[in-house]
Amino acid sequence: MSNLKNKHSSSFLERISDLLKQSRASVLQYVNTTMVVTYFEIGKIIVEEEQNGKERAEYGKKVLKEVSKRLSSEFGRGFSVSNLQQMKKFFLTYEKQQTLSVKSETVSRISKNQFNLSWSHYLVLIKIENIEERNFYEIEAFKNQWSLRELKRQSNTALYERLVLSKDEKA
Repeated sequence: MSNLKNKHSSSFLERISDLLKQSRASVLQYVNTTMVVTYFEIGKIIVEEEQNGKERAEYGKKVLKEVSKRLSSEFGRGFSVSNLQQMKKFFLTYEKQQTLSVKSETVSRISKNQFNLSWSHYLVLIKIENIEERNFYEIEAFKNQWSLRELKRQSNTALYERLVLSKDEKA
């Protein structure tokens, strides 16, 4: 009789444990996505503000320094001038991508503000100038659940270029 209880207890506890693990993963994904969307929107606001400035370059630097100082004092770390510049670049990279191609799976997700990777992943991706290559790595990283380290490794070993070359028989 106690054997049945142990088997039942084990299954019972495993189900609860699995549920808690799934819930934690969902919360992490939600927080990650919300953070990335927020950084995209911050980048958008920065770009819009700078475009209204008279001397854009000088004005932009002053604005970012002031914004950095105020956000850091109110919200803590994460709002250095370089981070704000990355948010701006993130917005410009993906906003530009939206206007160039509406057919891409990646672009349609982005237009709905559904970023599925971590901020760190996007910091790697925004360095890739070729839109098709960036889309490839973004989709593969999401589909295959690549860690940041794996994304960097695949990008550094030129996976995209090797696949493109392997499809091009002339090359």
